[in-house]
Amino acid sequence: MNTIVSTGLILASAEMEPRLFDLDLQLIADAGLMIIAVFALFLTASHLLFNPVRDMMQKRQDKIKGELEDAAKDMADAKELKAEYEAKLKDIDKEAENILSEARKKALANENKIVADAKAEAARIIERANVEAELEKKKAADEVKREMVVLASLMAGKVVNAAIDTTVQDSLIEETLKEMGDGTWLS
Repeated sequence: MNTIVSTGLILASAEMEPRLFDLDLQLIADAGLMIIAVFALFLTASHLLFNPVRDMMQKRQDKIKGELEDAAKDMADAKELKAEYEAKLKDIDKEAENILSEARKKALANENKIVADAKAEAARIIERANVEAELEKKKAADEVKREMVVLASLMAGKVVNAAIDTTVQDSLIEETLKEMGDGTWLS
């Protein structure tokens, strides 16, 4: 009996003895449940947290990618516009020269027109002056004739009043004609 008791004690003491790692059924069941719980927690967290974060990150990547594409497109457009403006700047010198030559041609044509108009106006003024001079000449001739008539009537009055002879009368006529001048009488 001693041996049984001592064997029982050994067994009991072996069962009671704490072990570092005890693989019993309860531990395996607890570990399995914990693994299932962690997996369920991971799936729930993935569904509730990771997927929205992934979606947000994907949207952010897409947005950044789109902005980079837009920036590249804008850069290409800017380069194209720059090239176009540089070409226009090169052509603007030619265009300015064309505009200046057109302006010079128009100015020359206007100058020629103004000179021609001035010459025509001068010719009209000279023509009017000649006509007016001719009229003034006729007026002067008419005035001289009137003066001659007045002088003739005065002379006739003097002749009648003086009752002088023909020699005196001839001398008076000669004297009157000299006063009037030969040119006036003939015109």
